[in-house]
This record gives sequence, C-alpha cells and structure tokens, in this order.
Amino acid sequence: MTVYSLLRRDNISRFRSAVQQDGWRTAARKAGHHLKRIARGHGQSAVPDTTTQRTSASHLSPLWRDIAANDAFHISRAPAVLTKARRIVMIGDMNLPQCRKYRVEQLGDLWAQKDIDYQYAHYQDLPRACRLMQDATHLMLYRMQSDPLLTMYLYEARRLRLPILYDIDDPLFSISAYETYENMKALPDAMKAHFVNEAPRYLDALNSADIVTVSTPGLRDHAQLYSARSIYTRRNFADQETLAAAETALSAIGHQNAPFRVAFASGSRGHEVDFALVQKDVARFLSDDPTRRLMILGHFDDTLLPEGLKPQIERHDFTTYGDYLAALARADCAIMPLTDDTFNRCKSAVRVLDASSVAVPSIVAPVGDMANVVRDGDTGMVLHADQGWYDALSSLAKDRTAASAMGASARADLIENWSAAPTPQIVEPEIIRWVSE
Repeated sequence: MTVYSLLRRDNISRFRSAVQQDGWRTAARKAGHHLKRIARGHGQSAVPDTTTQRTSASHLSPLWRDIAANDAFHISRAPAVLTKARRIVMIGDMNLPQCRKYRVEQLGDLWAQKDIDYQYAHYQDLPRACRLMQDATHLMLYRMQSDPLLTMYLYEARRLRLPILYDIDDPLFSISAYETYENMKALPDAMKAHFVNEAPRYLDALNSADIVTVSTPGLRDHAQLYSARSIYTRRNFADQETLAAAETALSAIGHQNAPFRVAFASGSRGHEVDFALVQKDVARFLSDDPTRRLMILGHFDDTLLPEGLKPQIERHDFTTYGDYLAALARADCAIMPLTDDTFNRCKSAVRVLDASSVAVPSIVAPVGDMANVVRDGDTGMVLHADQGWYDALSSLAKDRTAASAMGASARADLIENWSAAPTPQIVEPEIIRWVSE
C-alpha cells in the first residue's frame, strides 16, 4: 500500500468521521493499529500474502479478533456516505463460463459508463475477495448458496456497512420450477435430488441481501413468489468482448456456394428435450435437400438423433467463446425451441444475443425472454412448437438474400438496443439508484 492510497479522500473522510464519533484519541489509536497491520504486510484486507492462507470460513477470524481486542472493530460511517465515489465488488460462483461472462465480467462495461469502479472475485478466492471488500462501497453476490463462506462474507460486509445485492440468473431456489422442468428428465435421479436439496440454500442466500437482481422479467416474477425482497431485472447484453469476437468471426467467413446451415446451440445437458419439439420439422427440411446442414454446437446426446439425419449434421464442441462465435457465424439461421415450463419461462435471450452478434437471425419459441428480444419478421421469427418451423426454415432457405438481410437487421438491433448501456431495458433504474445514491 502506498502513501498515496493511505491519503485517498475516502480514507481521510473515514478518519474524520471516526474523530467526530469517537474523539481524537480513539480515532488515532484505531488508525495507528491499522498502520501497524500494513507495516507487518497485512495490507488493507488484513490478509497476509503468504502460502499459508486460510481457505475456510475462519479466514477472517484472526483479523476480527485482533481489531476487536484493540477496540477497532466497528467503523464509524458507511463508505458510501463518506465518499461520492462508488466501488462495487462482486463475489460469486464463476465456474460456468457463460454465467461468468454474462453476469459477472460484462458488468465492467456497464458500470464504466457511470464512472463506477467494478471488480470481482471468485467466492473461493478468499484473499482477493476479502481484500477487495475493504475498499468497496457496495457488495454484490452472484449465484451463491448459504454456507459458512457466505456467512463470513455477509458478516464482514455488515461490519464494513456495505449495502448488499444478490444476483441470480436461473430459478435455482425454486423446487416448484425444478419439479416441472422438462430438461431434468435427461439427468440421473441422484442429480435431480441434489438440485432440489440445494434450492433452499440458494433462497436463504438470496434473502440475506438488501435487494435482488435477476436476468429476466419472468425470473423476477417467479422470485417474487419466494421472497419479499425488492427484486429488479438486469438483462444480459452484448458486451465489448462479444462485439469484438463477432467482428473477427464475420471477417473470416464467406457464404458463396455454401450449404444452408441451421444452428442449434446447447450450453448444458438436457436440451435434447427442447430439440425434440421441432425435430420432425427439421428432419423434413433437411431431407428436402441433401446439401443442407444442421449444426449442433455444444452438449447433445447424438444417440437421440435419427440415423437418417446424421450425414447432414455438423458437430462443434464448445471451446472458447471466440471459436463458438466463429462456428455460429457460418450458419444461415439459428433455432431456439424451448419447452413451456416454469424454469424455461425464466430463461434469458443469451443465445439470441450470440446469434445476432454474428448477423444470424433466430427462430425462437415464445418462452422466456427471447421473444422480447426478437422482432418477429424483422430480426428473426417467433413460433410456437406446433406453428410451422418447417415452413419458416424453408422460406429462409428459398430466399437467402432475405435471410441475410434479417441477420443484418438482428445485428444492427443488437448494437443499438442490446449492448452495454444503462438503459431501462438493460438495467432497471432502481439498480442504478441503489448504487449511486
């Protein structure tokens, strides 16, 4: 820590507030104890940077005991009161790449437009998470369950007087959503039981926060059945990484004399159930022309596909996000059927965002948030499961110029309306006010 950082305005304000509340002598003693910890190499987080770091919920116990014994446990005023500057820290479960991208990393693009500092840490990276909290004005928690680690973070946040927001993008707290989720049929019974047993822990974590944010209006409505907290929507959007990767992908393709390709992306297990809704229409469409191709990107059990389709199927495993977009950019359209159940009604439109970024129009089901992002007949098509997916695919294949124009319109709409911007359709104003005021 540098002298400059010690003399930062909020640190001075914090010291001044301590003087006003506790008097010069107590404030000076607290500051002196704080400086001694820094001199010993403990830094502002009071977490020594050594190989003997604790990796459990007792990580902060030495700090707490030390500052409590020296009557320096409580801070005088909340950091958000002491300074107009805002520093958000996100701590969460970032093990799923898609979730990490859309719910954690891309927030940097959004908050930068409001001149708000934003940093994040994996919840198991205790040294980094605890260190970041010391300089924060607001804490956000993502996709975390109630457990001893969360309890530790919450305790420290309350000690530091940090407002707390909880964010989630699936109804992981909802047993009623799990028990009617068609995709769960593809999972072993033990895994289903595990998800159901974990649901109360997610709800407990959600209810520990001051406010809650979710990824779609449908998830907001469902979460309100479980919680009395104020719940707001922060939609996923196309960030700078997406747009840059899409530009690279588009510059590398050429559609001259290429076969007509239909893309189906599956980011997790169980989406074979969704594909089954339109499988007959897709099979009929492919059989009309042996040069047509079905691109399957990501997870899929190939044994569930008809043998007659397999010669016309192209498989692409998920690797990097850039490679995924490069493969998707070769498609002429993307199909996104979804079974109509509670879990899927909470789904976001990330697959639409991905396809639109590489100028690929989407044919979507009116389930979840996808139909709110696709403009039917302009940037894609919105169809019920029994509403002529064969006819939609055939019309695009017969007029590839029109299909290409629809894709271009989808990309233009994405850049104008669904990229990083603190607009009401991306982030509800109450979330901005919670941070700013």
